[in-house]
Amino acid sequence: MRYRGSDFYDRDENFARYMERRQSEENANDTLEKPVFEELLGSVAGLRILDAGCGDAGYGRELLELGCTAYLGLEGSGNMVMAAQKSLEGVNGNVVRAWMEEWEYPHEAFDRVISRLAIHYVEDLDRLLHDFYQSLKPGGKLVFSVEHPVITSTLQPSGQRTSWVVDNYFTEGYREQQWMGGTVYKYHRSIETYFLALQKAGFVVEHVRESKPVRSNFRQEETYQRRLRIPLFLFFSARKRKDED
Repeated sequence: MRYRGSDFYDRDENFARYMERRQSEENANDTLEKPVFEELLGSVAGLRILDAGCGDAGYGRELLELGCTAYLGLEGSGNMVMAAQKSLEGVNGNVVRAWMEEWEYPHEAFDRVISRLAIHYVEDLDRLLHDFYQSLKPGGKLVFSVEHPVITSTLQPSGQRTSWVVDNYFTEGYREQQWMGGTVYKYHRSIETYFLALQKAGFVVEHVRESKPVRSNFRQEETYQRRLRIPLFLFFSARKRKDED
């Protein structure tokens, strides 16, 4: 099917609702996804970073302030690109309007390739990981997060989720979701599929993480207890082999 995850954000009403939601107290991105992602990414001082599906590039500005040498974001949504350009004003960061699965990746240009909650919109995972691998310098790392397969497995072709019961887990492919007043299409894959695809691309998988909540990241006990029930996000960090490996 012909669908891009960025399509959702190019509907102005969806974009506005999303940006408002990201500012909400104890949102899942900031309390669950970002802490694990930053732990896996580690120090960025002196690094050249490619961010695939960068959104508004607010994170890119943070990385530049933490000392990364150069930052390039790829983003398919026009609304997000405009927001990203504002985020990167006055710093050594750029954004390109491009779909990550079609961009022409330069050879061995980056120390880190990162992607936060965007790869689950891409159909051809093998090709994308191959492109990431080629664009990394030897010894460079890929760090990415996706919606957890426990979550995507509950989304059915009807677009409705009737429960949190895992269903059709090994039937991979696109799933529909009714979200913030619109329809979103994501690709459900098992944890095993992600792991094997990374190995096929040539990566050495170093870490697999899930979004286990940490109490200190939450103000409200009720929110913390609720987040203990089910994993929302899945993370991988993987290294490109050095010449001598």
